Amino acid sequence: MGFAQLVIGPAGSGKSTYCSSLYQHCETVRRTMHIVNLDPAAENFDYPVAMDIRELISLDDVMEELGLGPNGGLIYCMEHLEDSLDDWLTVELDNYLDDDYLVFDCPGQIELFTHVPVLRNFVDHLKRKNFNVCAVYLLDSQFMTDVPKYISGCLASLSAMVQLELPHVNILSKMDLVTDKKDVENYLNPEAKILLSELNKHMAPRFANLNKALAELIDDYSMVNFIPLDLRKESSIQYVLSCIDNCIQYGEDADVKIKDFDPDEDD
Repeated sequence: MGFAQLVIGPAGSGKSTYCSSLYQHCETVRRTMHIVNLDPAAENFDYPVAMDIRELISLDDVMEELGLGPNGGLIYCMEHLEDSLDDWLTVELDNYLDDDYLVFDCPGQIELFTHVPVLRNFVDHLKRKNFNVCAVYLLDSQFMTDVPKYISGCLASLSAMVQLELPHVNILSKMDLVTDKKDVENYLNPEAKILLSELNKHMAPRFANLNKALAELIDDYSMVNFIPLDLRKESSIQYVLSCIDNCIQYGEDADVKIKDFDPDEDD
């Protein structure tokens, strides 16, 4: 059985930086992990790329040949990936062992994991290949300074959870940029009353009923909570990784190492 993380989230939320830091951490602890690039527009990487969608199709080629813009071109590239699941992806996955750990660095276009079924079909293919998959949703901690943006991030996360139907870990990234950690404590496990109060402060009174409905939607599902991630701290990275490992049951079938501490008997 293989294991995989599907790293998603809005553009600029720190997905590639997260993948790079995760790879470096695993190198330090001597753990094998392979990073896969699923962004056809990516150019530079801070980690070794095990598999690259650009070997199949690139955004620049699509935009040049078909005359599409960046957003339309990206959707076309991902739909082409969807059509190539039984060919290109299957051949690439066959290069890895049954117990390998893959991390898929996805594009930041939210339509891919909230509206169109591309990533859902991609995940279903991984499951058929006997992979346990966890969705890792990153939200920039700077959203904490703007409550409406935070609500938008929560709803996008909830939409991805409904669309992908996967074990789901929400991460509050770039915590190293937050000057006062107390400012975000109320948002790690959001409560409807707090969200509603903050929303009403920032928006006109005519939106009060809409604000109440949005806050109650998040509260009713009780599924959106965030784990803070500070990439300066190895303990923070380790904690996030342990939460994800627990979701996909990584390491549960490993043999227990037993050491005999009794002294040898003299002959």
